This record gives sequence, structure tokens and C-alpha cells, in this order.
Amino acid sequence: MSKKHPIISVTGSSGAGTTTVKSTFDQIFRREGITAVSIEGDAFHRYDRAAMKAELTDRLAAGDATFSHFSYDANELEKLEEIFRIYGETGRGQTRHYVHDEAEAARWGSPPGTFTDWAPFEDGSDLLFYEGLHGAVVNDGVDLAALADLKIGVVPVVNLEWTQKIHRDKAQRGYSTEAVTDTILRRMHAYVHCICPQFTQTDINFQRVPVVDTSNPFIARWIPTADESLVVIRFRNPKGIDFPYLTQMIDGSWMSRANSIVIPGPKMDLAMQLILTPMILRLTGEARRA
Repeated sequence: MSKKHPIISVTGSSGAGTTTVKSTFDQIFRREGITAVSIEGDAFHRYDRAAMKAELTDRLAAGDATFSHFSYDANELEKLEEIFRIYGETGRGQTRHYVHDEAEAARWGSPPGTFTDWAPFEDGSDLLFYEGLHGAVVNDGVDLAALADLKIGVVPVVNLEWTQKIHRDKAQRGYSTEAVTDTILRRMHAYVHCICPQFTQTDINFQRVPVVDTSNPFIARWIPTADESLVVIRFRNPKGIDFPYLTQMIDGSWMSRANSIVIPGPKMDLAMQLILTPMILRLTGEARRA
């Protein structure tokens, strides 16, 4: 952690909704005049698309059917830790972009399935913002959680997460349901051992829970809407959280445990604004004083 150069990490698996959460952070940054540099978890994959396909083939031939982008060794976590540490010490660093499709290729000037070159952060940032799969990893090789000042987990219940992923990958990436299902199965081991443990490290978890039937996400015709959902917000350390204020400001909310509040799905953006804005202002205020 660093007083002068704070780091915010938003962590969630593929299809969890971290990109939507990022848009709320962007609103806060814009409204409060905060300059953030952003890095994406995909930028730290170890392999581009062609190399990952070859690696998967080799792993399967060797009897390993669990290797995926969720796996620690499929990602440059040491590089990510280094960038977290350097930014915390100096306010500087570098990143790159993984190009997913033709639209991003036109933007970044690199073919789909490849990486752009590493490039330095712009000077004068107030904080570093990470969004991706591994922002709170603690294992034998790295301790990213110790370097991030505010860690947010985005964790829909797993059937909802799968429904969101299936619909996204079919609509945006042209995959079949069968192909997405194969990916989910291959990722399950790393989901349990690499992704889930991070949510004990996060400071706040936002977990969307549908109130409609999602018992078979593989045949779901649509994603449950915000109106068809609740959101459970869990604070690792509830000290200093004004729960009476939150339940008063967020209509229809209630406390389910001493460290948790439940809100209607459509109120998630409002809840994030109310909860996160003072935390972000505190981080940037301490940084400026330092």
C-alpha cells in the first residue's frame, strides 16, 4: 500500500460484470476531478491468442484439462505485482492492451488476439485503477492484495455469472453455447483455486443474486435484469461504515448481517456511488497531503 500513490483493484471472473463496475468508477473519477490510470487484467495474460491455443493443445496432450486464462501460470502475475509496487513507490509504470476484436484492432492498431507494445503511464495521475481476474491474488509467488489500497470483488452467484458469460460470448464473440460450456468446464479448477480465494482478500464484495430461476444457465434465453435481482454488499471490515445512512438513502435495502447490506438490483450504481466516493476521496486526499 502507498499513501502517495494509491491503487484500486476491481476483481471478478469472466462474465462477472467488472466492466460495468468500472463505468461507475469512471463516473466518480470524472465528477470528483480525479485523474486515474487504468490497467486491464487481460494485458497480463502470458500468451496471445495463437500461443494460448497452442499451449492448450500441449497441456491437453499432457493430460492437463484444467489450464485456462484463470490459471496463475497463464498470466504474468509477477509483472503485475512489479507494476503495482513501482506505481505505489513512484506513481509511474507501464501497461499494454490485449486486442479482443476488430473494433479494438482499429483503435489500437494491432490484430485481434495480440498485444499492443508496453507503454508508460501518463504523468500526473492521482491513482492506479486495475480491473481484471487477478487483482487480489495471494499465493507463494505474489501478494497483490498487500499492494492495493482498496480491493473490490464483483461476484454474481455462479449460475448468473455463467448466464452472463454465455450470452456475452455468443453475442459479442460469436461463440456457440457448446464452446462457452467447454470453456467454463475447463476453467472450473482454477475458478475454485485461483479466483474464489481472492474474495476473502477484498475490502468490499458486490454479489448480484437473481430472484428468478437460473437453475439451468445453459438454456437461459435472457440475463436476469436488475429488477429481477438483489445485490448483497459485504464489507470485510465494517468499522466506520454508516449502515443506518445507507439503508435510509437506498430505498428497499436492509442489513442481513453485521457486515452486510442487501439492496434492490437497480440501486447498485447508487450504492456504489454512496459507498465508494468517500473512500476514493479519502485515498486521494491522503495522497495529496503526503
